[in-house]
Amino acid sequence: MTGGRAVPPVEVVEYTDPLCPWAWGSEPVFRGLRTALAGRVRWRRVYCILFDHDDDPAPDPAAETAWYARYVEGIAGHTRAPRALRLSRVAASSWPSSLVAKAAERQGPEVADRVLRRLRETVFVLGEPADTLGAALDAAAGVPGLDARRLAAEAASAAVLGEVRADHAEARRPVPEVLSEVLSGVLSEVPSAPGGSPHPGTAKETPGGGHRYALPTLVVHGPGGRRVVPGWRPYEVYADAVGAFCPGLPTAPRTLSGAAALARYRSLTEPERALLTRGAWPPADAVRVETAGGPLWLDPEEAATHPATRPMP
Repeated sequence: MTGGRAVPPVEVVEYTDPLCPWAWGSEPVFRGLRTALAGRVRWRRVYCILFDHDDDPAPDPAAETAWYARYVEGIAGHTRAPRALRLSRVAASSWPSSLVAKAAERQGPEVADRVLRRLRETVFVLGEPADTLGAALDAAAGVPGLDARRLAAEAASAAVLGEVRADHAEARRPVPEVLSEVLSGVLSEVPSAPGGSPHPGTAKETPGGGHRYALPTLVVHGPGGRRVVPGWRPYEVYADAVGAFCPGLPTAPRTLSGAAALARYRSLTEPERALLTRGAWPPADAVRVETAGGPLWLDPEEAATHPATRPMP
């Protein structure tokens, strides 16, 4: 018991980064899974720092940006996630957005989810990655329930920096199951697409000869063991991993009417709309934002403060 409440016996650890294109493409299934599991598990995010301080600077930033835009386009071909009409640059660092995302967790899970979503959208909708603290805080401005002054103070605090440093270190201690496809049965046995997943999730090498989790990776800890689901997978594979410890988990995510889903999630991509809604679409008051990978739909209250609808300076 903690504070008079029972602690869920199952923990889902999501290894992620606010600026990762595969993590962005996994948003539909993770949103559905979090909704299905609400109150039944502890869900913890670990920010892995995809763009790190020790990354070598690009000798030709324009060429790097063009290459990375093609890379994101290729990923979006698998995930069907939106991508920006124009990418201004490759993110210089994941630290600022990770600090803001971690600080937002102190204001509750709903605020944290909405702030993280805004940070993801800076890259994949706006094409302007939130790679400075000012840009990350600006992206979060207007999120319902957010105390912006508190967010800014805590994102700059030693305590939150320590938490993200701990995430960085944890992400670089991957479990043996993801270190090679030979070692990990889950990598070869989990179906995702014909011929296997385009992103199977084997751990990535880091400077100095170490490894970190591929993004995203879910590690489910339960009584007597764990299940690891690395890379990009369909909803059913994640649900089965959690279902090993939570019998009776629904085999499909809970769907809502279009209007209710948009009010609940604030913004929806087309893959999310297909997975998480039912009935007529779009709602009459939905605000459509165009991207190179299909529309992003905003709840009208979200659109009032969203960076995609702010006047150009």
